[in-house]
Amino acid sequence: MFTRSQIVMDTLATIRVVRPGAEEAVERAFGWFYEIEGRCTRFNPQSELMRLTSQIGVSVPVSPILFESVQFALRVAEETQGAFDPTIGHSMETRGFNREYGTGEIVRTAITPDEQVSYRDVRLDPDAQTIQLERPLILDLGAVAKGLAIDLAARELQPFTDFSIDAGGDLYLGGSNEEGAPWCVGIRHPRAVDCVMYELRASNQAVCTSGDYERAHHILDPRASELAASVAAVTVVASNAMLADALSTAAFVLGPGDGIALLERMGVDGLIVTPELEVHKTQGLRRAA
Repeated sequence: MFTRSQIVMDTLATIRVVRPGAEEAVERAFGWFYEIEGRCTRFNPQSELMRLTSQIGVSVPVSPILFESVQFALRVAEETQGAFDPTIGHSMETRGFNREYGTGEIVRTAITPDEQVSYRDVRLDPDAQTIQLERPLILDLGAVAKGLAIDLAARELQPFTDFSIDAGGDLYLGGSNEEGAPWCVGIRHPRAVDCVMYELRASNQAVCTSGDYERAHHILDPRASELAASVAAVTVVASNAMLADALSTAAFVLGPGDGIALLERMGVDGLIVTPELEVHKTQGLRRAA
């Protein structure tokens, strides 16, 4: 098995490929993380996302990567009626989530966002591939960009069939492991270090987890501009990582009842753990247990 690890998008990513000869494909796969970050991060004033943020009321032509990321984030926002909202960048900044991980430098935007902005203040033109911000706001694509990078990396590795991508606990698992069986994924216990709470098997699927133990708990409820507190951890199993990543964040905000309902409605599997360690599962995971 060929294995390579490196720091990308503020996390340690590890790619494993069962078959030999994957070195060049793995190099291209890691390249997608840097490409997505360069376009979609709010921590670099020169990123495409932050250049967009500086142009209010103007239809700005953007790259397919940025357009797809914003379009997908807005769809999830609509599906969750704002429980997931990519326009929370300013709220994140005011809570101190504005430090560039590579240099440690604090990033401050020059604009002063309007109060009570929402995803409804972002306009897309699919034909022209433009994005228009109707009011001053800061987009945060953290809940979709890493998932998209994982998906594009997985596309590079598809010819090798059997591989895994682990980017800080967000996974894509292609084919089978070295033993020819589906990959085994251990879901971390949210209150016990180095303890697995749940195990599942996955093949050609993404598995993404959001927890209140991650990065000093940075998941905001956009509706109240407060930290989401009714959930300790969410794990979502989906066909692609961008979907799993976004829905894990959305379900975390919605809480156990509405969160499980969202996952069922979107046709994915998952589990939600409360701070009291109650475990709520979708029907698919209940049947698999």
